[in-house]
Amino acid sequence: MKPVFERLTNGPAEGFAFKAIRGSGFHCPWHVHPEHELILVLKGSGSRIVGDNMASLGPGDLVFVGAGLPHIWQEDRVNGARGVHALLIQFEARFLGDALLSLPALEPVLRLLRNAERGLHIAGATCKKVSALMRQMARTKGLKRIVLFLQILELLADSKDCHPIASAGFPSTHEYYDQERMDRVFQFLRERFDRELRLSDAARLVHLSEGAFSRFFRAHTGKTFPAFVNELRIARACRLLTESKKNITELAFECGFSNLSNFNRQFLKLKGLSPHEFRRQTKEGLLGQHRL
Repeated sequence: MKPVFERLTNGPAEGFAFKAIRGSGFHCPWHVHPEHELILVLKGSGSRIVGDNMASLGPGDLVFVGAGLPHIWQEDRVNGARGVHALLIQFEARFLGDALLSLPALEPVLRLLRNAERGLHIAGATCKKVSALMRQMARTKGLKRIVLFLQILELLADSKDCHPIASAGFPSTHEYYDQERMDRVFQFLRERFDRELRLSDAARLVHLSEGAFSRFFRAHTGKTFPAFVNELRIARACRLLTESKKNITELAFECGFSNLSNFNRQFLKLKGLSPHEFRRQTKEGLLGQHRL
């Protein structure tokens, strides 16, 4: 699977693309494209990386990825393939037309598109409403589908449930991204993150010296390789703390940590609370969804 810079094909009848993904996985490489993309996960679990941010995902996860922002969705392979089902809307801003975009009434939509340059995780009541509209879109087409899409844009533009994902300083341009190498690294991490991960092995995989790889990786992700690996493991730990009843020691080893103290330290550093407290607050509904 060789990733390339993607230019997506809009639906000829509606001016934007609406897609349903069903299968064993998302089959999504590290990629970037000039279209905006709204992604709703209906079935499946795993992780997503948007710019320099990574998080766990599961059913109900809704994300708006702006044009030019690198991203990847990966299914969880550790406990066996469960299959995935997701809905996607992909569109260019010009789908609305220059005349319409110039109207003062469309300023909230333009602001939404600018904010989406960092990616937006959509939570709360807005997530439920948009998800319902996307499900309706899957059952219709033509003018009715266009009207539903415009309703979604209106909801997102007026919502306070849209939380930025990537860091403010993360570049939203694809020009210097080496997508093929980065995707090879991500596949390496996905397949081995529960075992020891050495920078030297990742560097050898993409035919770079360790120093060159460190610079390459940081330029593409905004993070050092060890920090990125820790965040990936903690993101999976968050999902397991929420979904499973495994004890924390067992869970730490499953996520690739060699000892419990390091796991607890990294979890506290990244999440601001202990794994035990995270599990308790999640169970009691006290933890905001965007913190997962």
